[in-house]
Amino acid sequence: CRTRTGGMAGRGFLSKLVEPFYARMALWYQAEVAVELKKFGLRYDDLLDPLQNLDVEEALKRLPQEEVDLRNQRIKRAMDHSMKHTELSAEMKALQTPYDFYIDPVVKEIEAENMERAKLGTSKPYARTIP
Repeated sequence: CRTRTGGMAGRGFLSKLVEPFYARMALWYQAEVAVELKKFGLRYDDLLDPLQNLDVEEALKRLPQEEVDLRNQRIKRAMDHSMKHTELSAEMKALQTPYDFYIDPVVKEIEAENMERAKLGTSKPYARTIP
């Protein structure tokens, strides 16, 4: 049964029915990801790859060098623990903040700049293609 706008009738009812389930599943998934990140002392933003996303590469250039060094140290520590099949101690896990975003605000700023450039018809200053 379709409405005049072409959408399915009752779609609002189904989304209202399923939305709480999705919200609960999202919270559970975020908690599971946090547990895995804490095992190795990583933050969620550490998983963003500058080779796959040019905006992340530009964001890393704009971050203070100290923050970039801390990111590199966390990645090295995670690789070391992964190779040794070990995890951080319980005390160190308690100190970790996996959802303390440090690249995301800069990436959003860069995306806004890119949208503005697109509206003006200019290109990115770091335009290149990903192989």
